[in-house]
Amino acid sequence: MLEHGGRLRLAAQHYATPLADWIDLSTGINPEIYPVAPIDPLCWQRLPEDGDGLEAAAAVYYGNERLLVLPGSQAAIQGLPALFRQVTVACLSPLYEEHAQGWERAGHRLRRLPTLQRALAAGTPNVLLCNPNNPTAIELPRSDLLDAAEKLRQRGGWLIVDEAFVDAEPENAVVALAGGEELPNLIVLRSLGKFFGLAGARVGFVFATAEKLDRLREILGPWPVSNPSRFVARRALEDFAWQATTRKRLVAASQRLAALLAPHGEVTRTALFCTLKTPHTAVLYEYFARRAILTRRFDAHGLLRVGLPGHEVQWQRLAAALGEANLPC
Repeated sequence: MLEHGGRLRLAAQHYATPLADWIDLSTGINPEIYPVAPIDPLCWQRLPEDGDGLEAAAAVYYGNERLLVLPGSQAAIQGLPALFRQVTVACLSPLYEEHAQGWERAGHRLRRLPTLQRALAAGTPNVLLCNPNNPTAIELPRSDLLDAAEKLRQRGGWLIVDEAFVDAEPENAVVALAGGEELPNLIVLRSLGKFFGLAGARVGFVFATAEKLDRLREILGPWPVSNPSRFVARRALEDFAWQATTRKRLVAASQRLAALLAPHGEVTRTALFCTLKTPHTAVLYEYFARRAILTRRFDAHGLLRVGLPGHEVQWQRLAAALGEANLPC
């Protein structure tokens, strides 16, 4: 089992600090959750059914009806590798490690490469990446992804793109073309956990050809997503006013966060987290943790990922901690 962000109870126990005192900046989840409306009690009694409007709402939001509703995009991360013959897969590294583990468990061999150009040059049938990247926050232009998908199509390969963090700044999203006539070899994963702050609902989507979707549906079995989660997801996807307001707020907040981190190293940002490249990753992580601020460290790559504070008191605590940080030379 891989280690992930959000393990706040474990951190509270390890550092002997009450849970309520912590600021969790370790996940990249929107700290202001989508306002969930009251749920019809029948949602808890009835089995989930297609035709409740969720698929239609998702098709409008993502611009693509070639989709399958998932119990979080993690279901596709684990299930997709089984749909391909065992080959070598090039992945842009570092990346969300559940992807790598899923392909390796299914018997594929991975080549971890630093750029999309290197991945294409490697000649592997399939290329896997996160855009924006998790954890580096580096984002590739939409044109580069479409060009890569076309090159892979010509040699019978596939491009798999995880767009978990793209919702707030969707200019480079390629989800609308996934599984279509132009690029049937493009597969895209999306999730409601990050932008909408609904990680606990466990709702995601995969966009691909009908053949891939049908096979993955068989793997998942019936009723993969609960009725209450489907209800909440549909409302969130249909709430365009909330989405527009939230995009502006998140972009402004991430720019503020990047400015706070900039004196301590090289900063890259998405709308939901910033990543600090520094030789002092372990020192900074420990420094924050002893002040009850949980971040996410990637020591092998010299990266510290920092999510957005949820309110002004948290911003002030983070700013004060950064202002007092005295890093070694």
